[in-house]
Amino acid sequence: MHRIGFLSLAVSFSMTSAWGQEEQKEKPAPKQGDTHQADLGSSVSLEVVWIPAGEFLMGSSPKEKAWATGIEGGATPGTSRESYEGEAPRKTRVAQDFWMGRTEVSVGQFRRFVEATGYVTDAEQPGGQTQCFDEAWDGYHLTTEVTHPWKSMSGKSWRDPNWAFPNDDSYPVVCVSYRDMWAFCHWLTEHERTAKRLPEGFEYRLPTEAEWEYACRGGSQESQAFWWGNELEEGQGRLNISGLDLLPGRTKSWPLAKAPWLDGYPFVSPVDHYGERGRNGFGLADTCGGVWEFVVDHFDPTGGHEEIYYEDSAQRIVSRPVCKGGNYFDVPGNARSAVRLGIRNITYSDSRDGFRVCLGRPLPNGGPDLKASYQKLISQ
Repeated sequence: MHRIGFLSLAVSFSMTSAWGQEEQKEKPAPKQGDTHQADLGSSVSLEVVWIPAGEFLMGSSPKEKAWATGIEGGATPGTSRESYEGEAPRKTRVAQDFWMGRTEVSVGQFRRFVEATGYVTDAEQPGGQTQCFDEAWDGYHLTTEVTHPWKSMSGKSWRDPNWAFPNDDSYPVVCVSYRDMWAFCHWLTEHERTAKRLPEGFEYRLPTEAEWEYACRGGSQESQAFWWGNELEEGQGRLNISGLDLLPGRTKSWPLAKAPWLDGYPFVSPVDHYGERGRNGFGLADTCGGVWEFVVDHFDPTGGHEEIYYEDSAQRIVSRPVCKGGNYFDVPGNARSAVRLGIRNITYSDSRDGFRVCLGRPLPNGGPDLKASYQKLISQ
């Protein structure tokens, strides 16, 4: 068994107070339940929660895969998607403590980053596009030409994901690419470091796949479908997923297997909408359902890795990032802790995809080389 190659996060400061330069005396080590509020400016903050080092079972069992592709789970049987989770659960260790965003990054938090920097996302670049829901889709009479309601659109972005309602600041940000997410993390790191709220050597970044799945499971040592257990019914009031809600302007629910309850939101719900009931054992909200969340790693179809996985480890190339956790429009079988998909490339974005930040030591060798990854993309 390998260990994630991070330096120790055992530090002697308290997260219940600001990491100001004046706080030089010894502080107790962080403990479960400790949080820190990053001040983004303009009355916008971002909360991270302490996650202790530990072990968990990564991946899913044959029994869980069978449920996911059954009547209740609703995932399409006979496809390769469930094989991406590995043949069986395997013991995986996250060797160092870290901090994880309480929620997915919100529209309001991402807006603050754009206001502070003038950043232009990949979808907003000349010729840029993003995948959005097609309001003209006739989902009730599927044809061989139209099998799903998402299509690539220009003129849409995180500002306007083509909802049939306002894109509220409380929603998770979507239509942002892997490169956009890293830009946000780099800005937040420098913003907090300049304000002397970070200990030297720490940074905000995307979590590794192992960190993400460990955090998603909330400290559970069992192999189970969701952080609360294996029963879908126990997810009521805990996750945003395809349910009985109607799409705006429609009179029928969409033709997918669905959770047998109303959650009140045909698409996204506000981050942390479900409060304490929607938080796992580590206090993280919305880790199952909501929006797909990107992680650092390149997608390996044989299963996730304990250490960071690259397509090219020498050049640190990630050309197909991994996303985890399912989304608001998906079937229940695709909102499990072990679910994983490979994204098309590092500039791709979708109105079902978002991210949450991790606060920890820098990744080995600086993490992914986005320039090298992009050069590989444009050379294809």
